[in-house]
Amino acid sequence: MPTLREWLMDAPFTLGMSSGFFGFFAHAGFLSALEDSDLRPRAVLGSSAGALVGGAWAAGLPARDFSEVLLGLRRQDFWDPAPGAGLLRGARFHSILQRVLPTQTFAGCRTPLGVSVFDVATARTRVVRHGELASAIRASCAVPFLFSPVRVAGRACLDGGLFDRPGLLGATPGERILHHHLASRSPWRRPGSPALEAPHRGGTLSVILEDLPRVGPFRLAEGARAHRIAWEATRRALDLPVAGPVLPVAT
Repeated sequence: MPTLREWLMDAPFTLGMSSGFFGFFAHAGFLSALEDSDLRPRAVLGSSAGALVGGAWAAGLPARDFSEVLLGLRRQDFWDPAPGAGLLRGARFHSILQRVLPTQTFAGCRTPLGVSVFDVATARTRVVRHGELASAIRASCAVPFLFSPVRVAGRACLDGGLFDRPGLLGATPGERILHHHLASRSPWRRPGSPALEAPHRGGTLSVILEDLPRVGPFRLAEGARAHRIAWEATRRALDLPVAGPVLPVAT
């Protein structure tokens, strides 16, 4: 059986990253470990937290640099309550994205990127691959009732993880995918819900880092620990044998 490192080096791969509320700290640690080992995806797919981290990397921001942005985040940096469809207006979050993203458009990304968003009018998930980058990422992260909907190409959109938690809707049949699956403990999901399971599709290898710290807007201090644990666990995972479509990694 090949190790995860050997599996990744064997052929080009797409990186897919799931939603998971404030799981972007763990995603950033995971991607930093890959980058440190010079294991770089040829394309990126993601929803919500996965769209945020994957989108920043595809735009040209090294994972280490984006990790520094996240680890320096304070609640007041993005907390802008205002009357509307969500608690937060999202303008501060949008400003952060515009400031740190090396490009403001999908066309300027160094790596092909697909971002899942939920189209409110059609009640369907769609994958954004063109246009303004910050708005698409912000929409994919717009958790209902926390953030107001975001307009993407003139259409109101919300969190891409609502019906595409894995963030893989944009994958093509047979595409070779490394998927970082955040094992959710969200109170919004029923235990045993299929949405919480790692995706089962041909050519996809899902890595699950078990028992990561839970992070949220009032638990940002746990973000640094989640990032460190994810980085360390991913470094160990690279030398583990791949025996099936899911690779669980103890933290």
